[in-house]
Amino acid sequence: MLEVLDPQAVRRWSRLAAENLGRAREEIDALNVFPVPDGDTGTNLHLTMLSAVEALEGLPGDADAAATWRALAQGALLGARGNSGVIVSQALRGLAEVFGAAEGRGTDLRRGLVRAAELACAAVERPVEGTVLSVLGAVAAAVRDLSGDLAAVVRRAAEEARTALRRTTGQLDVLARNGVVDAGAAGLALILESLAAVVTDSYTERLDIPAPAHRLTLEPARGEGPSYEVMYLLEADATAVGALRGELDALGDSLVVVGGEGLWNVHVHVDDAGAAIEAGIRYGRPYRIKVTHLAGTGRTHRAARGRGVVAVAAGEALGAVFERSGAVVVRRDPGTSPSAAAVLAAIRRAGSEVVVLPNDSGTREVAAAAAEIAREEGTVVSVLPTRASVQGLAALAVHDPLRRFDDDVVAMTEAAAHTRYGHVWVADRVVMTSAGLVRPGDVLGVIDGDAAIIGTDLTETALEVVGRMVSASSELVTLLEGSDAPAGLLRAVQDWLAGERPDIEAVRYEGGQGGYPLLIGVE
Repeated sequence: MLEVLDPQAVRRWSRLAAENLGRAREEIDALNVFPVPDGDTGTNLHLTMLSAVEALEGLPGDADAAATWRALAQGALLGARGNSGVIVSQALRGLAEVFGAAEGRGTDLRRGLVRAAELACAAVERPVEGTVLSVLGAVAAAVRDLSGDLAAVVRRAAEEARTALRRTTGQLDVLARNGVVDAGAAGLALILESLAAVVTDSYTERLDIPAPAHRLTLEPARGEGPSYEVMYLLEADATAVGALRGELDALGDSLVVVGGEGLWNVHVHVDDAGAAIEAGIRYGRPYRIKVTHLAGTGRTHRAARGRGVVAVAAGEALGAVFERSGAVVVRRDPGTSPSAAAVLAAIRRAGSEVVVLPNDSGTREVAAAAAEIAREEGTVVSVLPTRASVQGLAALAVHDPLRRFDDDVVAMTEAAAHTRYGHVWVADRVVMTSAGLVRPGDVLGVIDGDAAIIGTDLTETALEVVGRMVSASSELVTLLEGSDAPAGLLRAVQDWLAGERPDIEAVRYEGGQGGYPLLIGVE
């Protein structure tokens, strides 16, 4: 019998909870009818707890309570899956807040369970009775004023979780219609049962998960409910997350945002998955984006057959260059990114196997979000890391729809990677760069994304940029003329190449881009 929940006990509890969830996974999956009947709550909770276990196993054996609880909470946050997994990860965070700076006795468990319920409830935008939140609230209320040692508190918590679990059937209509308890609540009860087993040194008890009372009707009415589950990790401050909540709540339902200290796990059900991801991009940096097409919505998209390429281009003229090369083009205004919806629509038009060329660092996240949605719909998509239009053109030049898709992606990626990119810009404001201070009227030469040259004459600076970019192995120079390029600029560059490097082929396009008189690619 434990008097203190020390770091070693926390490790044993997390491992036992993960093992029990793994054994009960199919039983819990079978109960899953809310918020959508996708039959994966047990699996999601198992994976969430396994992520916490993995984080703990990465600690040294003598890690203290603060480090142990921090790893448990962080591991669950990073690996949280599904609506219930995200909520349970926040409950673990509540426990960690208390136990990380406490001895781990019964009074700490009481405070921890109360804090777990508070944080979990606050994370859900629109709480519903008859869910894991109901069980958490009931457990917190049962132990709040309880006197006794650690074993007494954990026994009471596990008992109340079992009792509250059975009440969920009558608290939510969809559960009553199907004769089941809430799946997420069943997983939480099992986690608390595992904690009781570790504290009381009694591993024989096994939570009796109530089986469905009758055959489940898992399919909702056709078209009912949002089409997609969107999840991502988000790096953002708390103020930005508050604004994000408002936008996502207006887009869909089942909104849960958990985390803190600059890192958040976002979960929402929406019809417009692209809009949900774009909202995250506006307020922070989303990553590990996961989009799942929810079963039973009746909303599907049939992709065009065959192989295709989608290219993002700034402006009409540059878009026309990509179109003549065979790409489906998404046009964007200079200095902006296209919407995920526009990129997704282009992917759907392009084919069943699609390569996406974002051609800009700021567009890559949007392209990745659109690709994630398209993959869920059955399209094979690869987003290449092209950071400039000239890299996109180089990739498109070697595209071969008759090759195996993976081989084509490799060839296009290599072509882009072997293309240096640069541009010249006439400054209209003061800018501090790695090459020094740039004043209005100065000409800035940029090579591979870094400021390289500050000049006073546009043509001379362009020639110096090209001279630095070409090497003994260079074979092709691509020149994209901007809408504000002065007469004679490109001719001067072509003449220089003809005189200094007649072995290099030079190709010129009217790119029409604003702001940059000349874009340069060297292969």
